[in-house]
Amino acid sequence: MKLKYIIIGAGAAGLSFAATLKANGEDSFVILEKEKESGGLCRSTIYDGAPIDIGGGHILDVRNKPALDFLFSYMPEEEWNVYERITKTVVGEHSVSYPLEANIWQFPLELQLDYLESISQVQHRKDQPIPEKFKDWIYWKFGDIIAKTYMLPYNEKLWSLDDLNELGTYWLYKLPDVSFRETLLSCLNRAPSGTLPHARFYYPKKTGYGEVFLRIAATIKEHIRYNYLVNYLEADSLKVNNEYQADYIINTAPWHEFPNELTDSLKNRIKELKYTSVDIDYQPLPSADRETHWTYYADLDLPYHRIVNRDNIVSGATGYWTETNSKRRKNPSKAHWENKYSYPLNTLNKPKAIAEILAEAKRLNIIGLGRWGEWEHMNSDLAVTRGIELAKKMLGK
Repeated sequence: MKLKYIIIGAGAAGLSFAATLKANGEDSFVILEKEKESGGLCRSTIYDGAPIDIGGGHILDVRNKPALDFLFSYMPEEEWNVYERITKTVVGEHSVSYPLEANIWQFPLELQLDYLESISQVQHRKDQPIPEKFKDWIYWKFGDIIAKTYMLPYNEKLWSLDDLNELGTYWLYKLPDVSFRETLLSCLNRAPSGTLPHARFYYPKKTGYGEVFLRIAATIKEHIRYNYLVNYLEADSLKVNNEYQADYIINTAPWHEFPNELTDSLKNRIKELKYTSVDIDYQPLPSADRETHWTYYADLDLPYHRIVNRDNIVSGATGYWTETNSKRRKNPSKAHWENKYSYPLNTLNKPKAIAEILAEAKRLNIIGLGRWGEWEHMNSDLAVTRGIELAKKMLGK
């Protein structure tokens, strides 16, 4: 079958791209999805009488109007709750509001003084060149105490790399400076410094986050093939599995899952891309820090790096779930979900590798889109807007 577009993956990016095509009168496309339903990492399921997000907790940022307008056209705003974000970080025996560096005032006085002294010693380093390696940057940015007690152990758990200096720092430009003056003023006033990222968010009232993507998929269901593995690709003719042929392939899947019938340079570059996995485990009882929406844990003795209090986000739900890097998994719970691909890693060589992958793929009329196609740690609302924007660009809108 000859088509204009083959879209690989029915996650946030692929669905928004396809739905925008459809809304603008373009019907010549198919979505090939290896799972039995749409949503990708945003999929949800019902367990113990309530939804659980099996790809990890997702929220909808209230500030992304293009994404909100698009998603609310499928799942109206009145079906969503709006929350004022409550998140904390647990360091040792202490629990403080997130982000830690803005809420040092919540520690006991002696610890506040230790943190303030450490931050004061960092200020002179700001005249030095910004470190290119992640671990070095943590010390340069936050000082020894925040680095050792929270930032390094938490990131060791999250990424589970042999050396955190495998990561670059080019992706951290949006993080605000840690000012000694502002931190001291925060401690004196007993109030947070700066603003909380994603301070307000939407989450569905009665369903999991994945519901909105199921609704989008339902409007283009005749274009989606589920349980479909892309095993073979003729790169010169864009023929997939000897069944579909297209003018363009839009790839939203991890490049490692792409068929091997590619150029040698593409295959070699793809091998350089690294990623991490996440396991989701549901627990039926309230968590120890149950007043939050979710809580971050820096303790290396705990396998998980985050818990999401389902009972504070999903109406009528109980319990919580943990999120654990798969390399750190110990004893899975009865309700357990594994995600091989969770976060693309921002390694030192990633910018060059992904730039060359995208450029060479584009010459073949294969276009990368979304978290995995662009190999960028983007939230679902950004993946949605990228899908919309690409579709309009392809349509000449």
